[in-house]
Amino acid sequence: FSWHYYQAPLNESLIQEALQPLIGRHHLAAFHRANSGRAHSWVDVMVAECYRKEPFIHIEIQANGFLYGMVRLLVGMLVKVGRGKLHPQDFTDIWVNQRREEVKYAAPARGLCLLRVGYPDFPFPPEIWFDTQPKFLLPTRTA
Repeated sequence: FSWHYYQAPLNESLIQEALQPLIGRHHLAAFHRANSGRAHSWVDVMVAECYRKEPFIHIEIQANGFLYGMVRLLVGMLVKVGRGKLHPQDFTDIWVNQRREEVKYAAPARGLCLLRVGYPDFPFPPEIWFDTQPKFLLPTRTA
């Protein structure tokens, strides 16, 4: 997701703290837009991480699927955390208690980028995948 956010500095450590409880299987109805047609809002999040790579802050999420509007709503609320306007624990409480009415910020509708679709028994080794993989999927090479 690419979003030029220049209104205030963001603290990526706070964002990372807020992301950690998302790892695992969770009912994420708080980050689900209405009228998606999906029968449930359970998502298995394998990786959720925030890091700075100047001049950008990157938020990467790997999951078994995404709810309609989920990433935009997550990023919007994480920006609020990064600005110090929402405590990481309050962010967690919102989705754990399914308080959708408190999710009032969404990232803009432009810039969303799906990096890869993968399957557990993918027949090709990571070395031949496209070079657009998130950093947590790239193999480590030693000289």
